[in-house]
Amino acid sequence: MDKHDIHCAGCGIAIQTTEKEKTGYAPESSLQREVPICQRCYRIKHYNEASTVTLGDDEFVRILNGIGQTHSLVVKVVDIFDFNGSWLRGLPRFVGNNPILLVANKVDLLPKNVNRNRLINWIRKSASDLGLKPVDVILVSARTGTGIERLVEAMNTHRKKRDIYVVGVTNVGKSSLINRLIRQFGESEMDITTSQFPGTTLDVIEIPLDDKSSLYDTPGIVNRDQIVHRVTPAELKLVMPDKPIKPKVYQLKQEQTLFIAGLARVDFVKGENQSFVFYVSNGLNIHRTKLERADEIYANHLGEMLSPPGKEAAESMSRLEKFTFKVPPGDFDLVISGLGWVALHGSGANVAVYVPKGVTASLRPSLI
Repeated sequence: MDKHDIHCAGCGIAIQTTEKEKTGYAPESSLQREVPICQRCYRIKHYNEASTVTLGDDEFVRILNGIGQTHSLVVKVVDIFDFNGSWLRGLPRFVGNNPILLVANKVDLLPKNVNRNRLINWIRKSASDLGLKPVDVILVSARTGTGIERLVEAMNTHRKKRDIYVVGVTNVGKSSLINRLIRQFGESEMDITTSQFPGTTLDVIEIPLDDKSSLYDTPGIVNRDQIVHRVTPAELKLVMPDKPIKPKVYQLKQEQTLFIAGLARVDFVKGENQSFVFYVSNGLNIHRTKLERADEIYANHLGEMLSPPGKEAAESMSRLEKFTFKVPPGDFDLVISGLGWVALHGSGANVAVYVPKGVTASLRPSLI
């Protein structure tokens, strides 16, 4: 076989053996392995090194349009902890008439007392509001294996012996999910490269299901609204939770401010005394102060008391954009894309949310 026909089992890119600084490089000796992988995947897998290689938007569109030319089942994976930030927009437009199965990954991060049926109904309603009517909604955890058998059952029911394409934005855990499926129900020698770093999969990876159909892992599409693209690799480990979230409850009066580390700021501008419940990574500190002192504290303590970001990244993060919300009475979440959300269950409030430029803040009906 010509070496140009050999693709990395970790990320899917064509392997080349001549240019070390370019993607797809692997030494000649590695081609003798039964399952060859490129040097980049090797270093991610064994040394957890960061990699910033991602495909351009045109490549993503090409891949999605290609799915639309097939007769297949599309499995769309979202991160339940970052549902809005991990939403892949406009997918039905690209995949044509192919049915879409919606999979909410990382359910293990939510508090254990969350009602699963209510959560599924919330996802269906949210998906419908975003223009998607999936054939089914499945809750899973690629890390713990929760829901995997239910997912396999749903995939077999809806694919009807057709191919399966797994799609989603970066960091939703697509490759980890597929590896869980491979280990539990298929061949174990193939292991797709996974890491916390965006853009791990670089091309479509094919995993045969039977003689006539395959499962395809596609590259993660970069959603630039997410805050994970504004932090360093070391800080990413603090921002992205890997354990069940412990909600942090603050009883606030109007004209008080809460900083989520140095990454975001929430101002309770006006309203009756009420609780603000923070659902963010357990590794992030929350700092409370008076609204009148918020600007001063941010200017003087970003990168120190308010960290992450650390001092090196603080300069690029120092200008925050303001979003204002008139939260109605009832149960609502203030969502910061890629960071988490703040739940309000009260009589309404005027709130301002400050986030790094390009990151999105939004209001939604309460998830929990």
